[in-house]
Amino acid sequence: MFMHNPLEPLRTKRLGMHAVRGIIGTLGNICFFWTITHMLLADAMALQFSRPLFMIPLAMAFLGELAGFRRTAITLVGFAGIALYAKPFTEGFDPGAFVGAAGALFGALVVICIKRLATTEPTRTIMFYYAISNAVFSLIPTVWFWVTPTGPELAMLVLIGFLGIAGQGLITHGWTLGDVTALVPLDYSRIVYSALLGYLVFGELPGLWSVAGMAIIVASSLYLVLTERKR
Repeated sequence: MFMHNPLEPLRTKRLGMHAVRGIIGTLGNICFFWTITHMLLADAMALQFSRPLFMIPLAMAFLGELAGFRRTAITLVGFAGIALYAKPFTEGFDPGAFVGAAGALFGALVVICIKRLATTEPTRTIMFYYAISNAVFSLIPTVWFWVTPTGPELAMLVLIGFLGIAGQGLITHGWTLGDVTALVPLDYSRIVYSALLGYLVFGELPGLWSVAGMAIIVASSLYLVLTERKR
């Protein structure tokens, strides 16, 4: 990021907006990691894919975009899928599902911030300040909850960083090579991988409520994403 022009990523006219995006992103990360540690891996991943559902009302509120009756109805159906994860009308009611949904909401708000920032800021500046702000705001809970990692844990954290960067690089490169409408459904295969790895590694098996909620969220989100791409 700095090799081409060392000062370019530092130049910004929207420091306040970068800070807001950093706070929202940090809250989203907290929700995401909470769901991973408290819910089944497949359930946590499926809730993350509810982000397109939140984009409809947020785009209307902050970007002035209008949603037709069909998209609004599909969004409401998708929210019903989120509610199924909480196992309503049963003794096993689990409000933790709404933490995962909150993480998706914060993720959608980050997208709104990026769209606003992109009007004046280059991509490298947006990426740089997002990384810096995440580190700064993550330091706040770290003061209270810090646990010094052991050698194996530190190695695993390094592996997480490598896999995260490699995954983002492959996804970004894929967008440049293929048709978006064909590639978007492949992104949802992460739910399948999560369910498979959750079963093989942790012995997790999603229940009926989870499968029903997963199916509704994936179907409604895919519909919104693909119809928006075509539009």
